[in-house]
Amino acid sequence: MQSLFSLHQCKEANYLLCTDLIKERFLPDLNSMEVQDKGLLKNLTQQALKEFEHRFEGGKPNPITEERIVSLLTECQAQYDLYTRKDTTFLLQQLVLDVEKIYDIYIAVLNLAVAFARAAEGDKRINHQLFLENTWIKAFGKSDILELEGKKRNRDWSGKFDLIRTWFKEVVRTDAEYLAYFDKHDVTLEDQKKFINHFFRKIILGKKTVINSHFEEELLHWAEDKEIVRGMVDKTVKSFHPERQPDIQLHTLSINWEDDRQFIETLFTKANDLSIEHKELIAQNTRNWEVERLPLTDRIILEMAIVELINFPSIPVKVTINEYIELTKQYSTPKSPQFINGILDVIAKELQKRGELKKSGRGLIDNK
Repeated sequence: MQSLFSLHQCKEANYLLCTDLIKERFLPDLNSMEVQDKGLLKNLTQQALKEFEHRFEGGKPNPITEERIVSLLTECQAQYDLYTRKDTTFLLQQLVLDVEKIYDIYIAVLNLAVAFARAAEGDKRINHQLFLENTWIKAFGKSDILELEGKKRNRDWSGKFDLIRTWFKEVVRTDAEYLAYFDKHDVTLEDQKKFINHFFRKIILGKKTVINSHFEEELLHWAEDKEIVRGMVDKTVKSFHPERQPDIQLHTLSINWEDDRQFIETLFTKANDLSIEHKELIAQNTRNWEVERLPLTDRIILEMAIVELINFPSIPVKVTINEYIELTKQYSTPKSPQFINGILDVIAKELQKRGELKKSGRGLIDNK
């Protein structure tokens, strides 16, 4: 969603560049020896701007006799299309790369625990023995697959030990629960598990730390991707049973990445190129709202939902609607979830009536 939001902003910027070009072309030529008709130039500017806006909003080109306007509009349209194609290609490629990078960050987070253990070994001011003897910390440190993935993806924090020591001093050693852990006696396996969950969730993936800022700078969509990373880490901690298995089991981001990448690319591309007919469907069902007055996030969410409803026959209607309601809760206004719920319910029924929902099988159509 954030990539589509960024693309909308890019389109707005490209539009403004074109309007600036129109205004610039019809400015009086101060170097000309001929008298400049400022009234005529102003009129040509207004005509060109009005026609460009009309075409930008999807209107059919009006007949224009002034050759300078015709030529300039052709140039502006070509410039707008070129810049928008480049923006679209870049943002889609970046979106796919960012999704692929989530697994890299997951490996980096697990290896950060190992790196902090090394920092703890070198810290003589505090006795970190209980941390170093934590069953999960030891398992991460002994994991050949984690070490291999870290080296292969350059996520083992090698060459960054000064940074690790700084983070350990400023973030880990200042955490109250981390320090309280050392006062425990007869630490059970459950105590260790509870501690390691806190260690990852609050210390490494906490909201207001320099570690969080580091990952935020690396991933454009860190605000939402962090939850995915946290979920993968939680599964890794939960699935490790030291009494039954000796090794940590890493989790994959996707069972079938090729299918998931196709889903991402299709959703992004088709939402960006949503037909006028489907945009009108949104406008018709937003009651007293003009579609242009809707929050941009709500418009994007509705457009994405329509694409998913139409193009992915294996996803139940109810699942799609619920997913986009949750997305609205995270990114839009407090009143938006109820609004989106009502609109999508009506739109789904209309699409079904039109025969555009290509879904078959029990539970795929019902959206109640």
